Amino acid sequence: MTSSKVTSSQPCRPPRPNLAFRRLRGPRSPAEFAAEVRRAAREIGEQVSCDARYVGRVEAGEIRCPNYAYERVFLHMFPGRTLADLGFAPRSSVRGRGARTTTSAPAPAPTGDPDGRHHDHEESDVLRRAFMTGGSATVATASLGPLALAPDASAARRPARRAGSSEAGALEEAVRRIRLLDDRHGADGLYRRAAAPLRAAYALLDAGATRQTTADRLHAGAGELAISVGWLAHDSGRFDDARSHYAEALATARVSDDAGLEAHAFCNTAFLARDTGRPREAVRAAQAAQRIARPLGSARLMSLLALREAGGWAGLADRTGCVQALARAQALFERGPSPADPEWMTFYGEAELEGLEAQCWSALGDWPRAARHARRAAHLQDPHFTRNIALYTAELADDLARGGHPDEAAQAGLRVLELLGQVQSSRIQTMLAGTARVLLPHRHASGVSDFLGRCGGLLRAG
Repeated sequence: MTSSKVTSSQPCRPPRPNLAFRRLRGPRSPAEFAAEVRRAAREIGEQVSCDARYVGRVEAGEIRCPNYAYERVFLHMFPGRTLADLGFAPRSSVRGRGARTTTSAPAPAPTGDPDGRHHDHEESDVLRRAFMTGGSATVATASLGPLALAPDASAARRPARRAGSSEAGALEEAVRRIRLLDDRHGADGLYRRAAAPLRAAYALLDAGATRQTTADRLHAGAGELAISVGWLAHDSGRFDDARSHYAEALATARVSDDAGLEAHAFCNTAFLARDTGRPREAVRAAQAAQRIARPLGSARLMSLLALREAGGWAGLADRTGCVQALARAQALFERGPSPADPEWMTFYGEAELEGLEAQCWSALGDWPRAARHARRAAHLQDPHFTRNIALYTAELADDLARGGHPDEAAQAGLRVLELLGQVQSSRIQTMLAGTARVLLPHRHASGVSDFLGRCGGLLRAG
């Protein structure tokens, strides 16, 4: 793959300093900032050898556009921003489309760039994951398997062949099946098994495609699969892994110029930020998703994204911002479904709307209102979505407990414990453990002692 630091193509143009990037560095020294870049790279499984000299070259404008590895890291460090926001030139202005079809052997460093060889080994396609050990398109397709959850393949590397429509179809089916199993059983038992099809998906991209339409399907499928695996990590409490997978999906979306995938990645990034105590990032990511999704024509998608924003405002204790976002979400939802709604949004119905609103009111400390919406969510949910029924009922139990209704909270908690025989979700277990701790002072109330006794393992684990 050719180097992205094409400074020799316009030798007469002096470099223009990258002032935006310099502002983002702030008061940190180049060496301190380089250390942060390396740390951020490790968080998402990327490998870069950033040092003070590299930072200086970026700020001096010598590197007009970073390679894909650095792109992923910078977008991870500054969520919601584009390369243009970071002061870089469009990739199309520094490398031609033909670069995508070059061989995997790195090109020599441009003349006059003695540091090029140092960074060429980092010039990996954004779709080549650090943990991917190889495998051809044939092995990749086999790994997707009928259930898309086959064990990791250990076959030796074989010559790759270009992927066709059958491989793209297998990838799309893998995404559907993983989502189906998650809906029924939760994430804990699926996450590690889903790693193999994810590696297979990126192996398909690495092998290339026979047609551009197939390549587009592969990019979209790989990105959606990265989001699905990220969600499995998210729901099972592996937040760093989830953040990495969502960043992978976001990078894939931007490489393939896929607005729908980019909006989806930002949507999940906002949800994760809210769940990990970064509400302001949740607001920013949700707002970025709305800007991207607006031209797509799906009122239901815009409704969900408004709810993601509402969750961020609730985490910031901004009741006004939350209420305004909730009102937008409700109004957009009432416009009804449309052919423009993404396939992944099948989970988003009235039950999810009620459940997410319940979470907002809970974050704002309005327990009666939160319990009212959580109860409606559990009642409205399609029985197919077992995990969501357990989630909404766990939310109801916690809201009732904090709102001073220990007996009703215990009854709801016992219903969740029954569902946990079918559902494996660390998130739900963590919620139940929190509810149990709230109910400890009421252990003599009707039903509470039974609930606490059955929650003993969860309490010890928490």
